[in-house]
Amino acid sequence: MTDSSSSPTPKIPRERGAEDYTAEAAAARRDFATQQTGASLEHVGHFSTDPAQLPGNVEHFVGVAQVPIGLAGPLLVDGEHAQGKFWVPLATVEGTLVASYNRGMKLLKACGGVKTTIVDDKMQRAPSFVFESAREARDFGEWLVEHFDEIAAAAEETTTTGKLVEIDQYAAAKIRYARFNYTTGDAAGQNMTGKATLAACRWILANYEPGVEQFYLESNFATDKKASQINMMRTRGKRIIAEATIPRALMQEHMNTTSEKLFRARLVSQLGGFMSGVNNNGAHSANAITALFIATGQDAANVAESSAAYVFVELTGDGDYYYSITLPSLIVATYGGGTGLATQRECLELLGCYGTDGVRKFAEIVAATVLCGELSLGSAIVAEEWVEAHDQLGRNR
Repeated sequence: MTDSSSSPTPKIPRERGAEDYTAEAAAARRDFATQQTGASLEHVGHFSTDPAQLPGNVEHFVGVAQVPIGLAGPLLVDGEHAQGKFWVPLATVEGTLVASYNRGMKLLKACGGVKTTIVDDKMQRAPSFVFESAREARDFGEWLVEHFDEIAAAAEETTTTGKLVEIDQYAAAKIRYARFNYTTGDAAGQNMTGKATLAACRWILANYEPGVEQFYLESNFATDKKASQINMMRTRGKRIIAEATIPRALMQEHMNTTSEKLFRARLVSQLGGFMSGVNNNGAHSANAITALFIATGQDAANVAESSAAYVFVELTGDGDYYYSITLPSLIVATYGGGTGLATQRECLELLGCYGTDGVRKFAEIVAATVLCGELSLGSAIVAEEWVEAHDQLGRNR
Protein backbone atom coordinates (compact mmCIF):
# COMPACT_ATOMS: atom_id res chain seq x y z
CA MET A 1 0.00 0.00 0.00
CA THR A 2 1.47 3.35 -1.02
CA ASP A 3 1.72 5.99 1.68
CA SER A 4 2.90 9.32 0.35
CA SER A 5 0.74 12.40 0.62
CA SER A 6 3.06 14.35 -1.68
CA SER A 7 3.04 11.92 -4.62
CA PRO A 8 0.29 12.05 -7.28
CA THR A 9 -2.69 9.79 -6.68
CA PRO A 10 -2.29 6.74 -8.94
CA LYS A 11 -5.14 6.08 -11.34
CA ILE A 12 -6.69 2.76 -12.21
CA PRO A 13 -5.71 1.89 -15.82
CA ARG A 14 -8.48 2.41 -18.35
CA GLU A 15 -8.86 2.16 -22.11
CA ARG A 16 -11.38 3.85 -24.38
CA GLY A 17 -14.63 2.20 -25.35
CA ALA A 18 -14.62 -1.52 -26.08
CA GLU A 19 -10.86 -1.73 -25.53
CA ASP A 20 -11.51 -1.40 -21.80
CA TYR A 21 -13.36 -4.74 -21.85
CA THR A 22 -10.58 -7.10 -22.87
CA ALA A 23 -8.45 -9.69 -21.12
CA GLU A 24 -5.47 -7.41 -21.56
CA ALA A 25 -7.19 -4.45 -19.89
CA ALA A 26 -8.25 -6.65 -17.00
CA ALA A 27 -4.71 -7.97 -16.60
CA ALA A 28 -3.33 -4.43 -16.57
CA ARG A 29 -5.66 -3.52 -13.73
CA ARG A 30 -4.72 -6.65 -11.77
CA ASP A 31 -1.05 -5.76 -12.19
CA PHE A 32 -1.86 -2.24 -11.00
CA ALA A 33 -3.64 -3.58 -7.91
CA THR A 34 -0.68 -5.84 -7.12
CA GLN A 35 1.75 -2.93 -7.49
CA GLN A 36 -0.34 -0.77 -5.19
CA THR A 37 -1.07 -3.36 -2.49
CA GLY A 38 1.28 -6.32 -2.85
CA ALA A 39 -1.71 -8.68 -3.02
CA SER A 40 -1.90 -11.37 -5.68
CA LEU A 41 -5.07 -11.70 -7.79
CA GLU A 42 -4.10 -15.02 -9.36
CA HIS A 43 -7.46 -16.72 -8.82
CA VAL A 44 -9.48 -13.60 -9.51
CA GLY A 45 -7.83 -13.52 -12.92
CA HIS A 46 -8.92 -17.04 -13.95
CA PHE A 47 -12.33 -16.98 -15.59
CA SER A 48 -14.28 -18.17 -18.63
CA THR A 49 -16.36 -15.00 -18.90
CA ASP A 50 -15.80 -13.00 -22.07
CA PRO A 51 -14.92 -9.44 -20.95
CA ALA A 52 -16.52 -8.11 -24.13
CA GLN A 53 -19.92 -9.15 -22.73
CA LEU A 54 -19.57 -7.05 -19.58
CA PRO A 55 -20.31 -3.43 -20.59
CA GLY A 56 -23.38 -2.45 -18.60
CA ASN A 57 -22.56 -4.93 -15.84
CA VAL A 58 -19.29 -3.68 -14.32
CA GLU A 59 -16.64 -1.00 -14.66
CA HIS A 60 -12.86 -1.39 -14.20
CA PHE A 61 -13.18 -5.18 -14.69
CA VAL A 62 -10.34 -7.20 -13.14
CA GLY A 63 -11.77 -10.71 -12.82
CA VAL A 64 -14.41 -12.72 -11.05
CA ALA A 65 -15.39 -13.85 -7.56
CA GLN A 66 -15.91 -17.59 -7.80
CA VAL A 67 -18.73 -18.67 -5.49
CA PRO A 68 -19.31 -22.43 -5.13
CA ILE A 69 -22.65 -23.69 -6.46
CA GLY A 70 -24.40 -26.69 -4.94
CA LEU A 71 -27.35 -28.52 -6.45
CA ALA A 72 -30.50 -29.25 -4.44
CA GLY A 73 -33.57 -31.17 -5.46
CA PRO A 74 -35.71 -32.31 -6.91
CA LEU A 75 -37.97 -29.45 -5.87
CA LEU A 76 -41.58 -30.32 -6.66
CA VAL A 77 -43.63 -27.21 -7.46
CA ASP A 78 -47.37 -26.97 -8.02
CA GLY A 79 -47.46 -23.48 -9.46
CA GLU A 80 -49.34 -21.59 -12.10
CA HIS A 81 -46.10 -21.05 -14.02
CA ALA A 82 -43.62 -23.52 -12.49
CA GLN A 83 -44.96 -27.06 -12.57
CA GLY A 84 -43.07 -30.24 -11.92
CA LYS A 85 -39.60 -31.10 -10.61
CA PHE A 86 -36.65 -28.70 -10.61
CA TRP A 87 -32.97 -29.02 -9.75
CA VAL A 88 -32.03 -25.84 -7.93
CA PRO A 89 -28.54 -24.22 -8.10
CA LEU A 90 -27.55 -22.52 -4.85
CA ALA A 91 -24.40 -20.35 -4.74
CA THR A 92 -23.07 -20.19 -1.21
CA VAL A 93 -20.06 -20.51 1.07
CA GLU A 94 -22.15 -21.57 4.06
CA GLY A 95 -21.80 -25.25 4.91
CA THR A 96 -25.13 -27.06 5.58
CA LEU A 97 -27.17 -24.60 3.49
CA VAL A 98 -27.55 -26.79 0.40
CA ALA A 99 -28.04 -29.91 2.51
CA SER A 100 -30.75 -28.22 4.55
CA TYR A 101 -32.70 -27.06 1.51
CA ASN A 102 -32.27 -30.48 -0.05
CA ARG A 103 -33.79 -32.06 3.06
CA GLY A 104 -36.74 -29.70 2.94
CA MET A 105 -37.28 -30.47 -0.74
CA LYS A 106 -37.30 -34.19 0.02
CA LEU A 107 -40.01 -33.68 2.64
CA LEU A 108 -42.16 -31.46 0.42
CA LYS A 109 -41.83 -33.84 -2.52
CA ALA A 110 -43.22 -36.62 -0.30
CA CYS A 111 -46.12 -34.28 0.56
CA GLY A 112 -47.03 -33.59 -3.06
CA GLY A 113 -45.01 -30.43 -3.59
CA VAL A 114 -45.23 -26.74 -2.83
CA LYS A 115 -48.20 -24.75 -4.08
CA THR A 116 -47.24 -21.26 -5.30
CA THR A 117 -49.44 -18.30 -6.20
CA ILE A 118 -48.44 -14.85 -7.48
CA VAL A 119 -51.02 -12.34 -6.27
CA ASP A 120 -49.47 -9.02 -7.35
CA ASP A 121 -46.70 -7.67 -9.57
CA LYS A 122 -45.42 -4.09 -9.66
CA MET A 123 -42.22 -2.06 -9.64
CA GLN A 124 -41.97 1.54 -8.49
CA ARG A 125 -40.25 4.82 -8.90
CA ALA A 126 -41.34 7.44 -6.37
CA PRO A 127 -40.90 11.11 -7.31
CA SER A 128 -41.91 13.95 -5.02
CA PHE A 129 -43.24 17.41 -5.82
CA VAL A 130 -42.84 20.40 -3.49
CA PHE A 131 -45.21 23.41 -3.42
CA GLU A 132 -45.72 26.65 -1.54
CA SER A 133 -48.22 25.05 0.83
CA ALA A 134 -50.25 21.90 1.44
CA ARG A 135 -53.20 23.32 -0.52
CA GLU A 136 -51.22 23.64 -3.73
CA ALA A 137 -49.88 20.13 -3.19
CA ARG A 138 -53.44 18.81 -2.74
CA ASP A 139 -54.59 20.53 -5.94
CA PHE A 140 -51.65 19.02 -7.83
CA GLY A 141 -52.65 15.56 -6.60
CA GLU A 142 -56.13 15.99 -8.04
CA TRP A 143 -54.60 17.09 -11.34
CA LEU A 144 -52.43 13.94 -11.43
CA VAL A 145 -55.54 11.77 -11.18
CA GLU A 146 -57.29 13.68 -13.97
CA HIS A 147 -54.29 13.39 -16.32
CA PHE A 148 -53.23 9.81 -15.64
CA ASP A 149 -53.66 8.67 -19.26
CA GLU A 150 -51.39 11.40 -20.63
CA ILE A 151 -48.79 10.74 -17.93
CA ALA A 152 -48.85 7.01 -18.68
CA ALA A 153 -48.44 7.65 -22.40
CA ALA A 154 -45.37 9.80 -21.76
CA ALA A 155 -43.84 7.17 -19.50
CA GLU A 156 -44.48 4.28 -21.86
CA GLU A 157 -42.80 6.02 -24.80
CA THR A 158 -39.47 5.03 -23.20
CA THR A 159 -40.09 1.27 -22.96
CA THR A 160 -41.49 -1.58 -25.02
CA THR A 161 -42.40 -3.76 -22.03
CA GLY A 162 -43.08 -1.44 -19.11
CA LYS A 163 -46.64 -0.33 -18.36
CA LEU A 164 -47.67 2.34 -15.87
CA VAL A 165 -50.68 0.86 -14.08
CA GLU A 166 -51.34 3.34 -11.27
CA ILE A 167 -49.96 6.26 -9.29
CA ASP A 168 -50.31 6.10 -5.52
CA GLN A 169 -50.21 9.44 -3.70
CA TYR A 170 -49.17 10.35 -0.17
CA ALA A 171 -49.37 13.82 1.37
CA ALA A 172 -47.07 15.27 4.00
CA ALA A 173 -46.42 18.96 4.76
CA LYS A 174 -46.35 20.81 1.42
CA ILE A 175 -45.06 17.78 -0.46
CA ARG A 176 -46.92 15.33 -2.68
CA TYR A 177 -45.21 11.94 -2.81
CA ALA A 178 -46.17 9.78 -5.80
CA ARG A 179 -45.40 6.09 -6.25
CA PHE A 180 -45.50 5.26 -9.96
CA ASN A 181 -46.39 1.56 -10.21
CA TYR A 182 -45.35 -0.39 -13.31
CA THR A 183 -45.36 -3.88 -14.69
CA THR A 184 -41.96 -4.62 -16.23
CA GLY A 185 -42.16 -7.92 -18.11
CA ASP A 186 -39.22 -10.27 -17.51
CA ALA A 187 -36.91 -7.51 -16.24
CA ALA A 188 -36.59 -6.48 -12.59
CA GLY A 189 -37.32 -2.98 -13.83
CA GLN A 190 -35.60 -0.48 -11.53
CA ASN A 191 -33.76 1.21 -14.39
CA MET A 192 -36.74 0.90 -16.71
CA THR A 193 -39.06 2.60 -14.24
CA GLY A 194 -36.53 5.32 -13.53
CA LYS A 195 -36.28 6.25 -17.20
CA ALA A 196 -40.04 6.04 -17.74
CA THR A 197 -40.84 8.12 -14.67
CA LEU A 198 -38.35 10.79 -15.66
CA ALA A 199 -40.13 11.12 -19.01
CA ALA A 200 -43.50 11.25 -17.26
CA CYS A 201 -42.31 13.91 -14.83
CA ARG A 202 -40.92 16.04 -17.64
CA TRP A 203 -44.36 15.93 -19.22
CA ILE A 204 -45.93 16.89 -15.88
CA LEU A 205 -43.58 19.81 -15.36
CA ALA A 206 -44.23 21.05 -18.88
CA ASN A 207 -48.02 20.80 -18.61
CA TYR A 208 -48.96 21.63 -15.02
CA GLU A 209 -49.73 25.32 -15.41
CA PRO A 210 -49.60 26.46 -11.75
CA GLY A 211 -46.05 25.12 -11.71
CA VAL A 212 -44.04 23.01 -9.27
CA GLU A 213 -41.66 24.65 -6.81
CA GLN A 214 -39.28 21.67 -6.64
CA PHE A 215 -39.18 18.17 -8.10
CA TYR A 216 -37.14 15.09 -7.17
CA LEU A 217 -37.17 11.95 -9.33
CA GLU A 218 -36.74 9.69 -6.30
CA SER A 219 -37.80 10.60 -2.78
CA ASN A 220 -36.82 7.37 -0.97
CA PHE A 221 -40.46 6.30 -1.08
CA ALA A 222 -39.77 3.37 -3.41
CA THR A 223 -37.13 2.34 -0.81
CA ASP A 224 -34.76 0.81 -3.36
CA LYS A 225 -32.75 -2.00 -1.77
CA LYS A 226 -34.08 -1.28 1.70
CA ALA A 227 -36.78 -3.25 3.50
CA SER A 228 -39.85 -1.13 4.26
CA GLN A 229 -43.36 -1.44 5.55
CA ILE A 230 -44.83 0.24 2.48
CA ASN A 231 -43.34 -2.31 0.12
CA MET A 232 -44.42 -5.16 2.36
CA MET A 233 -47.98 -3.84 2.37
CA ARG A 234 -48.19 -2.44 -1.17
CA THR A 235 -45.88 -4.89 -3.04
CA ARG A 236 -42.60 -4.32 -4.85
CA GLY A 237 -41.63 -6.86 -7.48
CA LYS A 238 -43.63 -10.07 -7.14
CA ARG A 239 -45.97 -10.73 -4.22
CA ILE A 240 -46.00 -14.49 -4.01
CA ILE A 241 -47.30 -17.09 -1.58
CA ALA A 242 -45.84 -20.58 -1.14
CA GLU A 243 -47.79 -23.09 0.94
CA ALA A 244 -48.00 -26.76 1.80
CA THR A 245 -49.61 -29.14 4.26
CA ILE A 246 -47.27 -31.72 5.78
CA PRO A 247 -48.88 -34.90 7.14
CA ARG A 248 -47.99 -35.57 10.75
CA ALA A 249 -46.41 -38.95 9.98
CA LEU A 250 -44.14 -37.52 7.28
CA MET A 251 -43.00 -34.73 9.59
CA GLN A 252 -41.94 -37.30 12.16
CA GLU A 253 -40.27 -39.53 9.56
CA HIS A 254 -38.27 -36.85 7.75
CA MET A 255 -37.71 -34.16 10.38
CA ASN A 256 -37.48 -36.10 13.65
CA THR A 257 -40.06 -33.91 15.33
CA THR A 258 -43.82 -33.47 15.51
CA SER A 259 -46.26 -30.95 14.15
CA GLU A 260 -47.27 -30.00 17.71
CA LYS A 261 -43.69 -29.20 18.72
CA LEU A 262 -43.15 -27.12 15.59
CA PHE A 263 -46.37 -25.23 16.19
CA ARG A 264 -45.41 -24.37 19.75
CA ALA A 265 -41.95 -23.25 18.63
CA ARG A 266 -43.65 -21.07 16.03
CA LEU A 267 -45.62 -19.28 18.76
CA VAL A 268 -42.40 -18.59 20.67
CA SER A 269 -40.58 -17.32 17.59
CA GLN A 270 -43.54 -15.13 16.62
CA LEU A 271 -43.24 -13.34 19.95
CA GLY A 272 -39.47 -13.11 19.64
CA GLY A 273 -39.77 -11.57 16.20
CA PHE A 274 -42.34 -9.07 17.43
CA MET A 275 -40.13 -8.05 20.35
CA SER A 276 -37.04 -7.65 18.18
CA GLY A 277 -38.83 -5.64 15.48
CA VAL A 278 -37.96 -7.85 12.52
CA ASN A 279 -39.52 -7.45 9.07
CA ASN A 280 -39.75 -11.22 8.74
CA ASN A 281 -41.32 -13.68 11.15
CA GLY A 282 -39.75 -16.66 9.40
CA ALA A 283 -36.39 -18.35 9.91
CA HIS A 284 -33.97 -17.51 7.09
CA SER A 285 -35.57 -16.61 3.77
CA ALA A 286 -32.49 -14.57 2.87
CA ASN A 287 -30.38 -17.73 2.59
CA ALA A 288 -32.32 -19.26 -0.30
CA ILE A 289 -32.93 -15.94 -1.99
CA THR A 290 -29.29 -14.86 -1.82
CA ALA A 291 -27.98 -18.23 -3.01
CA LEU A 292 -30.38 -18.28 -5.96
CA PHE A 293 -29.75 -14.61 -6.75
CA ILE A 294 -25.99 -15.06 -6.96
CA ALA A 295 -26.29 -18.23 -9.04
CA THR A 296 -28.72 -16.71 -11.57
CA GLY A 297 -27.40 -13.16 -11.99
CA GLN A 298 -29.94 -11.24 -9.97
CA ASP A 299 -29.00 -7.96 -8.28
CA ALA A 300 -27.87 -9.33 -4.92
CA ALA A 301 -28.57 -6.04 -3.15
CA ASN A 302 -32.28 -6.65 -3.76
CA VAL A 303 -32.14 -9.35 -1.09
CA ALA A 304 -32.63 -6.52 1.41
CA GLU A 305 -36.19 -6.13 0.14
CA SER A 306 -36.84 -9.57 -1.32
CA SER A 307 -36.24 -11.47 1.92
CA ALA A 308 -39.08 -9.73 3.76
CA ALA A 309 -41.71 -12.34 4.62
CA TYR A 310 -44.93 -13.20 6.42
CA VAL A 311 -45.20 -16.72 7.83
CA PHE A 312 -48.53 -18.27 8.81
CA VAL A 313 -49.03 -21.79 10.17
CA GLU A 314 -51.90 -23.98 11.34
CA LEU A 315 -52.35 -27.33 13.01
CA THR A 316 -55.13 -29.25 11.29
CA GLY A 317 -57.63 -31.38 13.10
CA ASP A 318 -55.63 -34.46 12.06
CA GLY A 319 -52.40 -33.06 13.48
CA ASP A 320 -50.99 -32.15 10.07
CA TYR A 321 -48.95 -28.97 9.69
CA TYR A 322 -50.03 -26.25 7.27
CA TYR A 323 -47.20 -23.80 6.50
CA SER A 324 -47.25 -20.76 4.24
CA ILE A 325 -44.78 -17.99 3.53
CA THR A 326 -45.67 -14.78 1.70
CA LEU A 327 -42.87 -12.86 -0.01
CA PRO A 328 -44.34 -9.38 -0.59
CA SER A 329 -41.40 -7.80 -2.40
CA LEU A 330 -39.52 -10.44 -4.39
CA ILE A 331 -37.53 -8.66 -7.10
CA VAL A 332 -36.36 -11.05 -9.82
CA ALA A 333 -35.55 -11.08 -13.52
CA THR A 334 -34.90 -13.59 -16.27
CA TYR A 335 -33.88 -10.99 -18.82
CA GLY A 336 -31.41 -8.12 -18.63
CA GLY A 337 -28.89 -7.20 -15.95
CA GLY A 338 -26.64 -10.09 -15.01
CA THR A 339 -28.98 -12.83 -16.19
CA GLY A 340 -27.30 -13.10 -19.59
CA LEU A 341 -23.78 -13.68 -18.29
CA ALA A 342 -22.40 -17.14 -18.98
CA THR A 343 -22.66 -19.01 -15.67
CA GLN A 344 -25.74 -17.10 -14.58
CA ARG A 345 -27.53 -17.91 -17.81
CA GLU A 346 -26.62 -21.58 -17.44
CA CYS A 347 -28.21 -21.67 -13.98
CA LEU A 348 -31.39 -20.03 -15.27
CA GLU A 349 -31.45 -22.51 -18.14
CA LEU A 350 -31.04 -25.33 -15.62
CA LEU A 351 -34.36 -24.15 -14.16
CA GLY A 352 -35.94 -23.61 -17.58
CA CYS A 353 -36.38 -19.92 -16.82
CA TYR A 354 -33.96 -17.95 -18.98
CA GLY A 355 -35.30 -15.17 -21.18
CA THR A 356 -38.77 -14.13 -22.23
CA ASP A 357 -41.75 -15.35 -20.21
CA GLY A 358 -39.55 -16.93 -17.55
CA VAL A 359 -39.79 -14.50 -14.66
CA ARG A 360 -43.01 -15.73 -13.03
CA LYS A 361 -41.85 -19.31 -13.25
CA PHE A 362 -38.58 -18.32 -11.61
CA ALA A 363 -40.37 -16.38 -8.87
CA GLU A 364 -42.42 -19.46 -8.01
CA ILE A 365 -39.28 -21.62 -7.83
CA VAL A 366 -37.64 -19.10 -5.51
CA ALA A 367 -40.65 -19.00 -3.20
CA ALA A 368 -40.96 -22.80 -3.12
CA THR A 369 -37.26 -23.11 -2.30
CA VAL A 370 -37.65 -20.61 0.54
CA LEU A 371 -40.48 -22.65 2.07
CA CYS A 372 -38.40 -25.84 1.98
CA GLY A 373 -35.61 -24.13 3.87
CA GLU A 374 -37.95 -22.65 6.45
CA LEU A 375 -39.32 -26.08 7.35
CA SER A 376 -35.89 -27.70 7.38
CA LEU A 377 -34.22 -25.15 9.66
CA GLY A 378 -37.24 -24.82 11.91
CA SER A 379 -37.33 -28.57 12.38
CA ALA A 380 -33.58 -28.77 13.02
CA ILE A 381 -33.87 -26.20 15.80
CA VAL A 382 -36.77 -27.99 17.48
CA ALA A 383 -35.11 -31.41 17.11
CA GLU A 384 -31.82 -29.97 18.45
CA GLU A 385 -29.94 -31.01 15.29
CA TRP A 386 -28.96 -27.53 14.11
CA VAL A 387 -25.53 -27.16 15.73
CA GLU A 388 -24.65 -30.80 15.09
CA ALA A 389 -25.41 -30.38 11.39
CA HIS A 390 -23.08 -27.40 11.16
CA ASP A 391 -20.35 -29.31 12.97
CA GLN A 392 -20.68 -32.34 10.68
CA LEU A 393 -20.72 -30.34 7.44
CA GLY A 394 -17.75 -28.16 8.24
CA ARG A 395 -19.16 -24.75 9.07
CA ASN A 396 -17.57 -24.74 12.53
CA ARG A 397 -14.29 -26.40 11.64
